[in-house]
Amino acid sequence: MLLAPALDACDVRFATTDAAMAVRHGKEGAAILPDCNQNTPVSAAKCSFVAMFLVFRSRLDIVISTGAAPGFLCILWGRITGARTLWIDSIANAEDLLMCGKLSKRLAHECLTQWEHLSKEPQPKFRGAIL
Repeated sequence: MLLAPALDACDVRFATTDAAMAVRHGKEGAAILPDCNQNTPVSAAKCSFVAMFLVFRSRLDIVISTGAAPGFLCILWGRITGARTLWIDSIANAEDLLMCGKLSKRLAHECLTQWEHLSKEPQPKFRGAIL
């Protein structure tokens, strides 16, 4: 949600795992994805299906994710449909990239980290404090 002001001039679709957060930030029309992680394979399968439907239906040009597994699944389906993809590492992960970050740096067109010491060539790249 912190990126929303930078995207005001764009036609944006928001997706989250937390409907209350979307409402709190004035994004009542946000798509709701089931939360999941590597330890919840059934939830991950459901989330992948919902993410696939969302990305295919929306015909997105660009997919940007700052999230974990649900965001990675949107990056995956975005890449499959030909969308450009950008993954931005969470500000909370100061010591190491999470698993989805490690996967995203191989899959996303661009992968950014907010921690200079985590940047590596070719990805993730450090571009300063983004959030």
